[in-house]
Amino acid sequence: MESRSREELLEKAYQLGFHYEKTYHGCAQCILAVVQDLFGIEEAVFKAASALSAGMCVTGEGPCGALSGGLLALGYYHGRDREHFAELVLSREAASLGRAFRQRFIDEYGSYICWDIQKKVFGRSFNLLDKEDRAAFEAAGGHDQKCPEVVGKAARWLTEILLEEREKEKL
Repeated sequence: MESRSREELLEKAYQLGFHYEKTYHGCAQCILAVVQDLFGIEEAVFKAASALSAGMCVTGEGPCGALSGGLLALGYYHGRDREHFAELVLSREAASLGRAFRQRFIDEYGSYICWDIQKKVFGRSFNLLDKEDRAAFEAAGGHDQKCPEVVGKAARWLTEILLEEREKEKL
């Protein structure tokens, strides 16, 4: 990670998240691309997020892909590894950090579900599997402004959590 001030890193996270979602789409992978750029994460984790975008499998029914991708990152850094799999103890740290990340979505959007976030941001939800609804989503700024802003904010929140945890580890 480059030597930057905390605020510079948070702003960089926002800008990268916004740019990646606007340019490449796939909110779950976009947030993991930010994590790769700022902290480093294995390519396999990025690839594993492929089906998590737009409310899981582009259905809108599940969590925002930016939340899902961020949870993968938190599990990657703070989760249980295979060596400790038999201990039957889930990572309290990853779960606690994940709840804090999830809460940021609830605080900002009233929910962490893709369709609910769409309703908050657009005033309605869209069926992205339907050609006409997808066109309406794009015409409403779906990948020009709206979803990139959601991913940018999520990238900033996640970076904030990861930086706080790194600071604690240094104590």
